[in-house]
Amino acid sequence: MPMETAEILHQFERYTGKFEREAVEAAVARREEVTPELLRILEDTVDRAAQLDAEDGSMAHLYAMFLLAQFRETRAYPLVVRFASLPGDLLDSLCGDFLTEDLGQILASVCGGELAGIHSLIEDECTDQWVRGAALSSLVTLVAAGQKSRDEIVSYFAGLFRGKLVRRWSHVWDTLVSYSSNLYPEELLDDISHAYDEGLVDPGYIGFDDVKRDLATGKDRILARLANNPHRRLVEDTVAEMGWWACFREDRAKDRAHAASDSKLHRAEPSFQIKRATPKTGRNEPCPCGSGKKYKKCCGA
Repeated sequence: MPMETAEILHQFERYTGKFEREAVEAAVARREEVTPELLRILEDTVDRAAQLDAEDGSMAHLYAMFLLAQFRETRAYPLVVRFASLPGDLLDSLCGDFLTEDLGQILASVCGGELAGIHSLIEDECTDQWVRGAALSSLVTLVAAGQKSRDEIVSYFAGLFRGKLVRRWSHVWDTLVSYSSNLYPEELLDDISHAYDEGLVDPGYIGFDDVKRDLATGKDRILARLANNPHRRLVEDTVAEMGWWACFREDRAKDRAHAASDSKLHRAEPSFQIKRATPKTGRNEPCPCGSGKKYKKCCGA
Protein backbone atom coordinates (compact mmCIF):
# COMPACT_ATOMS: atom_id res chain seq x y z
CA MET A 1 0.00 0.00 0.00
CA PRO A 2 1.51 3.37 -1.02
CA MET A 3 2.74 5.54 1.83
CA GLU A 4 0.58 8.63 2.43
CA THR A 5 2.09 12.11 2.70
CA ALA A 6 1.47 12.37 6.44
CA GLU A 7 3.35 9.12 7.03
CA ILE A 8 6.22 10.22 4.78
CA LEU A 9 6.65 13.41 6.78
CA HIS A 10 6.41 11.53 10.06
CA GLN A 11 9.24 9.22 8.97
CA PHE A 12 11.42 12.23 8.24
CA GLU A 13 10.93 13.96 11.59
CA ARG A 14 13.49 12.39 13.91
CA TYR A 15 16.81 10.61 13.74
CA THR A 16 16.11 6.93 14.39
CA GLY A 17 19.41 5.40 13.34
CA LYS A 18 18.23 4.27 9.92
CA PHE A 19 17.85 5.96 6.57
CA GLU A 20 14.19 6.33 5.62
CA ARG A 21 14.60 5.03 2.09
CA GLU A 22 10.99 3.96 1.64
CA ALA A 23 9.74 7.38 2.71
CA VAL A 24 12.19 9.14 0.38
CA GLU A 25 11.10 7.01 -2.57
CA ALA A 26 7.45 7.65 -1.70
CA ALA A 27 8.14 11.39 -1.53
CA VAL A 28 9.65 11.31 -5.01
CA ALA A 29 6.59 9.46 -6.29
CA ARG A 30 4.28 12.07 -4.70
CA ARG A 31 6.39 15.05 -5.65
CA GLU A 32 3.61 17.57 -6.31
CA GLU A 33 1.81 16.77 -3.07
CA VAL A 34 4.93 16.57 -0.93
CA THR A 35 6.78 19.65 -2.19
CA PRO A 36 4.67 22.28 -0.34
CA GLU A 37 5.12 20.28 2.86
CA LEU A 38 8.88 20.11 2.40
CA LEU A 39 8.98 23.87 1.90
CA ARG A 40 6.93 24.29 5.07
CA ILE A 41 9.39 22.09 6.98
CA LEU A 42 12.32 24.15 5.82
CA GLU A 43 10.63 27.44 6.68
CA ASP A 44 9.65 26.11 10.10
CA THR A 45 13.23 24.99 10.70
CA VAL A 46 14.51 28.50 10.01
CA ASP A 47 11.89 30.08 12.25
CA ARG A 48 12.35 27.61 15.13
CA ALA A 49 15.98 26.57 14.72
CA ALA A 50 17.00 27.01 18.34
CA GLN A 51 13.95 25.14 19.61
CA LEU A 52 14.48 22.24 17.20
CA ASP A 53 18.13 22.05 18.16
CA ALA A 54 17.23 21.84 21.83
CA GLU A 55 14.92 18.91 21.09
CA ASP A 56 17.78 16.85 19.57
CA GLY A 57 17.67 14.58 16.55
CA SER A 58 15.71 16.72 14.09
CA MET A 59 16.18 15.34 10.59
CA ALA A 60 13.26 16.63 8.53
CA HIS A 61 15.14 19.72 7.33
CA LEU A 62 17.92 17.57 5.86
CA TYR A 63 15.57 15.25 4.01
CA ALA A 64 13.65 18.32 2.84
CA MET A 65 16.70 20.10 1.44
CA PHE A 66 17.94 17.09 -0.50
CA LEU A 67 14.53 16.28 -1.94
CA LEU A 68 13.86 19.90 -2.91
CA ALA A 69 17.30 20.00 -4.52
CA GLN A 70 16.52 16.81 -6.44
CA PHE A 71 13.26 18.43 -7.58
CA ARG A 72 15.16 21.61 -8.64
CA GLU A 73 12.63 23.53 -6.55
CA THR A 74 13.58 27.20 -6.84
CA ARG A 75 11.09 28.16 -4.11
CA ALA A 76 13.49 26.46 -1.71
CA TYR A 77 16.35 28.79 -2.66
CA PRO A 78 15.53 31.76 -0.39
CA LEU A 79 14.73 29.34 2.44
CA VAL A 80 18.09 27.57 2.08
CA VAL A 81 19.82 30.97 2.06
CA ARG A 82 17.95 31.98 5.22
CA PHE A 83 18.83 28.65 6.81
CA ALA A 84 22.50 29.07 5.90
CA SER A 85 22.47 32.54 7.48
CA LEU A 86 21.76 31.13 10.95
CA PRO A 87 24.55 31.35 13.56
CA GLY A 88 27.39 28.96 12.89
CA ASP A 89 27.21 27.03 16.15
CA LEU A 90 23.50 26.43 15.64
CA LEU A 91 24.05 25.28 12.07
CA ASP A 92 26.81 22.93 13.15
CA SER A 93 24.53 21.37 15.74
CA LEU A 94 21.66 20.98 13.28
CA CYS A 95 23.75 19.81 10.33
CA GLY A 96 27.21 18.54 11.24
CA ASP A 97 29.30 17.86 8.14
CA PHE A 98 26.41 18.78 5.84
CA LEU A 99 27.71 22.36 5.81
CA THR A 100 31.05 21.53 4.26
CA GLU A 101 30.10 18.44 2.25
CA ASP A 102 26.63 19.12 0.88
CA LEU A 103 25.41 22.71 1.29
CA GLY A 104 27.17 23.95 -1.84
CA GLN A 105 25.59 21.19 -3.91
CA ILE A 106 22.15 22.02 -2.47
CA LEU A 107 22.52 25.75 -3.25
CA ALA A 108 23.59 25.01 -6.81
CA SER A 109 20.64 22.66 -7.28
CA VAL A 110 17.89 25.01 -6.08
CA CYS A 111 19.12 28.42 -7.24
CA GLY A 112 17.81 28.07 -10.79
CA GLY A 113 20.77 30.10 -12.05
CA GLU A 114 19.93 33.10 -9.84
CA LEU A 115 23.02 34.03 -7.85
CA ALA A 116 22.03 36.96 -5.62
CA GLY A 117 21.33 34.74 -2.61
CA ILE A 118 24.60 32.86 -3.00
CA HIS A 119 26.49 36.13 -3.39
CA SER A 120 24.89 37.47 -0.22
CA LEU A 121 26.18 34.50 1.77
CA ILE A 122 29.69 34.87 0.39
CA GLU A 123 29.96 38.61 0.94
CA ASP A 124 28.37 38.87 4.39
CA GLU A 125 31.16 38.95 6.97
CA CYS A 126 28.67 37.84 9.65
CA THR A 127 27.87 34.59 7.85
CA ASP A 128 29.57 31.46 9.14
CA GLN A 129 32.90 31.00 7.36
CA TRP A 130 32.14 27.39 6.40
CA VAL A 131 28.86 28.47 4.85
CA ARG A 132 30.67 31.15 2.87
CA GLY A 133 33.07 28.53 1.58
CA ALA A 134 30.15 26.26 0.64
CA ALA A 135 28.50 29.13 -1.23
CA LEU A 136 31.71 29.67 -3.22
CA SER A 137 31.78 25.95 -3.90
CA SER A 138 28.25 26.12 -5.32
CA LEU A 139 29.45 28.52 -8.03
CA VAL A 140 32.13 26.08 -9.14
CA THR A 141 29.54 23.29 -9.20
CA LEU A 142 27.32 25.43 -11.43
CA VAL A 143 30.20 25.78 -13.89
CA ALA A 144 30.89 22.04 -13.82
CA ALA A 145 27.19 21.36 -14.42
CA GLY A 146 27.07 23.75 -17.38
CA GLN A 147 24.64 26.09 -15.62
CA LYS A 148 27.07 29.01 -15.54
CA SER A 149 30.02 29.95 -17.69
CA ARG A 150 33.51 29.80 -16.34
CA ASP A 151 34.09 33.43 -17.41
CA GLU A 152 31.08 34.70 -15.44
CA ILE A 153 32.23 33.07 -12.21
CA VAL A 154 35.86 34.09 -12.69
CA SER A 155 34.67 37.67 -13.19
CA TYR A 156 32.74 37.48 -9.93
CA PHE A 157 35.78 36.02 -8.16
CA ALA A 158 37.82 38.95 -9.47
CA GLY A 159 35.37 41.32 -7.80
CA LEU A 160 35.80 39.46 -4.51
CA PHE A 161 39.57 39.75 -4.72
CA ARG A 162 39.37 43.43 -5.62
CA GLY A 163 37.17 44.86 -2.92
CA LYS A 164 34.08 42.80 -2.06
CA LEU A 165 35.83 40.88 0.71
CA VAL A 166 37.40 42.37 3.84
CA ARG A 167 41.15 41.90 3.52
CA ARG A 168 41.83 39.81 6.59
CA TRP A 169 42.29 36.07 6.78
CA SER A 170 39.25 33.83 6.99
CA HIS A 171 38.37 30.47 5.48
CA VAL A 172 36.61 32.26 2.65
CA TRP A 173 39.99 33.48 1.31
CA ASP A 174 41.37 29.94 1.35
CA THR A 175 38.41 28.62 -0.60
CA LEU A 176 38.39 31.58 -2.98
CA VAL A 177 41.95 30.81 -4.02
CA SER A 178 41.31 27.07 -4.19
CA TYR A 179 38.19 27.43 -6.34
CA SER A 180 39.84 30.04 -8.54
CA SER A 181 42.53 27.45 -9.21
CA ASN A 182 39.84 24.84 -9.99
CA LEU A 183 38.51 27.16 -12.72
CA TYR A 184 41.98 27.84 -14.14
CA PRO A 185 43.55 30.85 -12.43
CA GLU A 186 45.15 32.73 -15.33
CA GLU A 187 43.21 36.03 -15.05
CA LEU A 188 43.39 35.97 -11.25
CA LEU A 189 47.04 35.10 -10.75
CA ASP A 190 48.12 38.60 -9.69
CA ASP A 191 45.21 38.86 -7.28
CA ILE A 192 46.08 35.48 -5.81
CA SER A 193 49.73 36.45 -5.46
CA HIS A 194 48.80 39.66 -3.61
CA ALA A 195 46.53 37.66 -1.30
CA TYR A 196 49.45 35.43 -0.32
CA ASP A 197 51.71 38.45 0.14
CA GLU A 198 49.17 39.98 2.54
CA GLY A 199 48.77 36.79 4.55
CA LEU A 200 45.14 36.34 3.53
CA VAL A 201 45.53 32.68 2.54
CA ASP A 202 46.70 29.74 4.62
CA PRO A 203 49.44 28.05 2.55
CA GLY A 204 48.72 24.84 4.45
CA TYR A 205 45.30 24.80 2.82
CA ILE A 206 46.52 25.58 -0.68
CA GLY A 207 49.99 26.81 -1.56
CA PHE A 208 50.88 29.27 -4.30
CA ASP A 209 52.91 26.50 -5.93
CA ASP A 210 49.70 24.50 -6.27
CA VAL A 211 48.04 27.41 -8.04
CA LYS A 212 50.97 27.75 -10.43
CA ARG A 213 50.88 24.02 -11.05
CA ASP A 214 47.24 24.29 -12.14
CA LEU A 215 48.20 27.18 -14.39
CA ALA A 216 50.91 25.07 -15.99
CA THR A 217 48.48 22.17 -16.48
CA GLY A 218 46.57 24.20 -19.05
CA LYS A 219 43.04 25.55 -19.25
CA ASP A 220 41.52 22.70 -21.27
CA ARG A 221 42.80 20.00 -18.93
CA ILE A 222 41.76 21.89 -15.79
CA LEU A 223 38.22 22.45 -17.08
CA ALA A 224 37.94 18.85 -18.28
CA ARG A 225 38.98 17.67 -14.83
CA LEU A 226 36.33 19.92 -13.31
CA ALA A 227 33.60 18.62 -15.63
CA ASN A 228 34.51 15.03 -14.75
CA ASN A 229 34.74 15.58 -10.99
CA PRO A 230 32.09 13.38 -9.33
CA HIS A 231 31.93 15.80 -6.41
CA ARG A 232 30.74 18.58 -8.74
CA ARG A 233 27.27 17.33 -9.54
CA LEU A 234 23.81 18.70 -8.88
CA VAL A 235 21.62 16.57 -6.62
CA GLU A 236 19.99 13.85 -8.71
CA ASP A 237 19.12 11.14 -6.19
CA THR A 238 18.46 11.75 -2.49
CA VAL A 239 18.90 8.05 -1.73
CA ALA A 240 22.38 8.08 -3.25
CA GLU A 241 23.29 11.31 -1.48
CA MET A 242 22.06 10.50 2.04
CA GLY A 243 21.73 6.74 2.25
CA TRP A 244 25.38 6.05 2.95
CA TRP A 245 25.91 8.57 5.77
CA ALA A 246 27.72 7.00 8.70
CA CYS A 247 24.97 8.01 11.13
CA PHE A 248 22.71 5.50 9.35
CA ARG A 249 25.08 2.57 9.72
CA GLU A 250 23.77 -0.13 12.01
CA ASP A 251 26.86 -0.20 14.21
CA ARG A 252 26.86 3.59 14.55
CA ALA A 253 23.15 3.62 15.40
CA LYS A 254 23.73 1.12 18.22
CA ASP A 255 26.55 3.25 19.61
CA ARG A 256 24.29 6.30 19.54
CA ALA A 257 21.46 4.46 21.26
CA HIS A 258 23.83 3.36 24.04
CA ALA A 259 25.19 6.87 24.45
CA ALA A 260 21.66 8.25 24.67
CA SER A 261 21.11 6.20 27.83
CA ASP A 262 23.91 8.12 29.58
CA SER A 263 23.36 11.44 31.30
CA LYS A 264 23.04 14.35 28.88
CA LEU A 265 24.79 16.56 31.42
CA HIS A 266 28.07 15.60 29.78
CA ARG A 267 26.91 16.10 26.23
CA ALA A 268 29.78 17.72 24.33
CA GLU A 269 28.46 17.37 20.79
CA PRO A 270 25.17 17.12 18.92
CA SER A 271 23.11 13.98 19.43
CA PHE A 272 24.10 12.84 15.94
CA GLN A 273 26.69 13.90 13.43
CA ILE A 274 26.08 13.91 9.71
CA LYS A 275 29.05 11.90 8.46
CA ARG A 276 29.78 9.95 5.32
CA ALA A 277 29.68 6.18 5.72
CA THR A 278 32.91 5.52 3.86
CA PRO A 279 36.23 6.40 5.53
CA LYS A 280 37.44 9.83 4.51
CA THR A 281 40.71 10.25 2.67
CA GLY A 282 43.43 11.69 4.88
CA ARG A 283 44.15 15.37 4.32
CA ASN A 284 47.70 14.68 3.19
CA GLU A 285 46.94 11.60 1.12
CA PRO A 286 46.66 11.70 -2.69
CA CYS A 287 43.22 12.82 -3.80
CA PRO A 288 41.14 9.88 -5.11
CA CYS A 289 39.98 11.97 -8.09
CA GLY A 290 43.40 11.43 -9.67
CA SER A 291 44.45 15.07 -9.85
CA GLY A 292 47.83 14.38 -8.29
CA LYS A 293 47.20 16.90 -5.50
CA LYS A 294 46.91 16.17 -1.84
CA TYR A 295 43.28 15.60 -0.83
CA LYS A 296 43.19 18.74 1.36
CA LYS A 297 44.13 20.88 -1.65
CA CYS A 298 41.75 19.25 -4.11
CA CYS A 299 38.36 17.64 -3.48
CA GLY A 300 38.92 17.95 0.28
CA ALA A 301 38.80 21.69 -0.10
